[in-house]
Amino acid sequence: MIYITQLIYIKAGKEQEFQEFENHVIPLMEKYTGKIIQRIRPTVESFVSGEENQPYEIHFLSFDSQEKLDEYLRDDSRLQYIHLKEASIQSTLLVKGTKI
Repeated sequence: MIYITQLIYIKAGKEQEFQEFENHVIPLMEKYTGKIIQRIRPTVESFVSGEENQPYEIHFLSFDSQEKLDEYLRDDSRLQYIHLKEASIQSTLLVKGTKI
């Protein structure tokens, strides 16, 4: 089992494109054993401190294996919407790990 944490930073005014991308690709995760443990859209009030800008969303995900994650990332159904991701996401901080 692998776990992924993503801090997702959106380009200004591109929230709708990001949501459209998410609406198409999140349901595909299940096909590859992917699960959303948490999907958080933090508010200004929820931040205590930090050196970086506030992310638009924070995702905590899991996949049974790296191979399943790789299959998901290569899925043709997902790739047909990749232009929405590229148009809307400024940057992503991704951390992979295991549960301890």
